[in-house]
Amino acid sequence: MRLTVVGTGYVGLVTGACFAEMGLTVTCVDIDEAKVAALRRGEIPIHEPGLEPLVKSNVAEGRLSFSTSLAEAMQNSSIHFIAVGTPPDDDGSADLSHVLAVARDIGRNLERYAVIVDKSTVPVGTADRVRQTIQAELDARGVDIEFDVVSNPEFLKEGAAVEDFMKPDRIIIGTDSERAAEKMRQLYAPFNRNHQRTLFMGVRDAEMTKYAANAMLATKISFINEIAVLCDRLGVDVENVRRGIGSDQRIGYHFIYPGCGYGGSCFPKDVKALVRTAHESGVEPTLLQAVEARNQAQRRLLFDKIVERFGADLSGLHFAVWGLAFKPGTDDMREASSRVLIEALTSAGASVCAYDPVAMWVARREFAEDLFADGRLQLAENQYDALDGADAMVLVTEWKPFRFPDFGQMKRRMRRPVIFDGRNQYDPRMVKEEGFEYAGIGRR
Repeated sequence: MRLTVVGTGYVGLVTGACFAEMGLTVTCVDIDEAKVAALRRGEIPIHEPGLEPLVKSNVAEGRLSFSTSLAEAMQNSSIHFIAVGTPPDDDGSADLSHVLAVARDIGRNLERYAVIVDKSTVPVGTADRVRQTIQAELDARGVDIEFDVVSNPEFLKEGAAVEDFMKPDRIIIGTDSERAAEKMRQLYAPFNRNHQRTLFMGVRDAEMTKYAANAMLATKISFINEIAVLCDRLGVDVENVRRGIGSDQRIGYHFIYPGCGYGGSCFPKDVKALVRTAHESGVEPTLLQAVEARNQAQRRLLFDKIVERFGADLSGLHFAVWGLAFKPGTDDMREASSRVLIEALTSAGASVCAYDPVAMWVARREFAEDLFADGRLQLAENQYDALDGADAMVLVTEWKPFRFPDFGQMKRRMRRPVIFDGRNQYDPRMVKEEGFEYAGIGRR
């Protein structure tokens, strides 16, 4: 079986490499010639544990290749995955221009029956639009070729995407065609050898399942973050509350860790897109809007705590920031809380020195050049160099190397022994015993 995967981002590259690892022949297609050339050289454009050796080994074995030509890739393939980006539009809706552009190209080059798989996260009804787009191109060519469009949403966590793909807890297949269902059943058979993980459903059901899953997880995060804010006001330790409610099996511990807000490429845009879909359907998404509003407030919470401690004018103050990526295990800074914090600090007159184990090159690209040019933002070589002369250290991303720092060295390097813990990583009592002033998220 041969596959075409259009898009070489997190979803497309992981999908292509993992299918190739199972013995399939996969061609990943991207219009970015420089990116394709780099991939052919074995250069991976994203930080994802386990992905680089997987790509290199399957390229060496001839099972995985990269191309800028969709027409060539489609010649010997019977399944075509659409795995391009769906960034948010100004109104919060998902931008489907890339998805539909691929659909048009597929329609222009389709020569025989194939299954077209929507792997990108797309709103309900997108498969219908993809089908119409492909059919319009076939009609324009004057040819009659059968095809099916399937929704197969991804459930990959950045930082664990390869493991999630190889050992999925569920595989969602949305199709109304038994022919396409059988194709997809064969495709995913290696992932079902020990447990039946595949759930078949309607196309629109599958599209909704992806959005509902991400919105549910985002809701849990915003819920515990709001409880943490209330705990701050009431003198309650949210860590005890978290353990107390998490021990209830109906709730569980997953996604109830208070912090400085969620970010990344999925939760923020998917919640916004679902809100937009609700409005377009005449439904008032009261809960989803509250989830989004709480997260926006939470992303400013660390800055608010700093202002409460030091005052609104931060001129002359210097802050160390540990962690730039939106979560550990990735270099992704999209919607990261670090961006909100650093932009707020520098706008208030402060200077910042930041460190992240893998996202430094991304930070160089994401922050405005003038912040580096005038020295308001610096990037350190290691976590301790970032502390020199700092009036406070702000932990934003809970990378493992930050968990048990050398508090003695921290105290010697910092101007003031103050810690703002944006992920409740440290025990307040222990930090105080080390001679530091501590502020967490809902910690007493």
